[in-house]
Amino acid sequence: MKIGLIGDSLTEGRPGVSFYKILKGKYPNEIFINLGKPGETVKSLYNRLSKTTLDTDFDLIFLWIGVNDVYSKLLKVQAQPVSNNREEFEDYYKRIIEWIKAYSKKVIVVTPALVGEKMDSPSNMEIKELAKMVDSIASSYMDISVLDMQQIFSKHLANLECSDYISTNVMTIMKDALFVKKIPRIDKLSKERGLYFTLDGVHMNSKGAEIVADAYGSVIDLIVSNQTIGIQ
Repeated sequence: MKIGLIGDSLTEGRPGVSFYKILKGKYPNEIFINLGKPGETVKSLYNRLSKTTLDTDFDLIFLWIGVNDVYSKLLKVQAQPVSNNREEFEDYYKRIIEWIKAYSKKVIVVTPALVGEKMDSPSNMEIKELAKMVDSIASSYMDISVLDMQQIFSKHLANLECSDYISTNVMTIMKDALFVKKIPRIDKLSKERGLYFTLDGVHMNSKGAEIVADAYGSVIDLIVSNQTIGIQ
């Protein structure tokens, strides 16, 4: 299968540990195309995609976008425009889906996961609302499925005493991306910050990346098994 991964820095794989690299290792016979770009919001992603023409069709595309529409509000510098309200978020999200549908047989939308590991924080309440919106948007399409990453991380964090650490200094985020690249160092810094699954409250450490890769992998396995049944 040819699988496209569309999203922001979480998809690109830096800062933090790349779930994309884990997927490539787990599925050496599948072709993965990484179309992630740091800092993307639904607005900026649509603007990028609308100027892009892919030279091939995909069997499957994952869309993971939306966290920066919340996270960017906490940063001292906003690199990309964020949605002004829910209606605008929904409008741009639907435009992205329509663009993707032209290139892929199957589309999976992935809900934004978390901003900080305290799931009852104001930012994560906003993430939860966006996740519900993504699910609602997907339900209006017959051929779109949802991977609820917000719910997955909520379950993993439910019984843990979580730090409220979130990197909000752009220079710190850039330093993490440029100089904290090796997995042991990423995990060490994550632990020093009191975090379980992320490097900085948003981007994944090795445990978080494994959770994401496993979730994506469960979808890939299901599609592959269905294709096999269809062939028999």
